[in-house]
Amino acid sequence: MSVLTEGTFVLVADGEKALFLRNKGDAEFPSLEVVREEERDNPKDSEQSANKPGRAQDSGRQQTSAMDDTDWHELAKERFADDLADILFKQAHKHKFDRLVIAAAPKVLGELRNKMHKEVKSRVVAEVAKDLTNHPPHEMEKVLSENVE
Repeated sequence: MSVLTEGTFVLVADGEKALFLRNKGDAEFPSLEVVREEERDNPKDSEQSANKPGRAQDSGRQQTSAMDDTDWHELAKERFADDLADILFKQAHKHKFDRLVIAAAPKVLGELRNKMHKEVKSRVVAEVAKDLTNHPPHEMEKVLSENVE
């Protein structure tokens, strides 16, 4: 039996864009309809960083070491995962879905797992570690059908 039954809520996400969809079809012939879309502007880290990484004085003979600079691009992806987890919690709390399939870029999927509330986690019926955000709905349906049996 497929987990992509009628009414199943589907989140398709990467680090900058998310589509919330609902399956209006059935398990054999899914038909994903966009319910909500979220997008964040997240330029490359080099465009967000203000200056070069700093240097720290080491103990010893006038030596310095480079300090790691904040990766603003990755930080924005993590914050986006926080936002998505919050949206899912609010939707679950309002009883907007009973079953959830998540298809996300692997790193985003990992972040989401860490951020999701147990009320949302209990409704996850399948996960697909693939970035499908730029695929048309019919391709999403095909990939999900093949990967969530």
